[in-house]
Amino acid sequence: MTTITFDTLKFAQRLEQAGVPRDQAVAMAEVQRESLAEIMDAQLATKSDIQDVRLKLIEHDGQFSLLKWMLGVLLAGVLSLVLKAFF
Repeated sequence: MTTITFDTLKFAQRLEQAGVPRDQAVAMAEVQRESLAEIMDAQLATKSDIQDVRLKLIEHDGQFSLLKWMLGVLLAGVLSLVLKAFF
């Protein structure tokens, strides 16, 4: 879970200064903090998210390297058969 810094006390005090009743200002500050936390969790990648992507990329790169070797060997075999047929 991503943590964010949000000063709920300062937010509630500013609302109170603007004429919002204290209970309502405190409730609005908490809702704002929860909303920001949800947004941050939905949009930011954690270190473990990034590590998972790195591992998947490395795994796929290894599979691609194996595929390149297999295709190279297959091409060499076909080429040798074609050359043997003509010479």
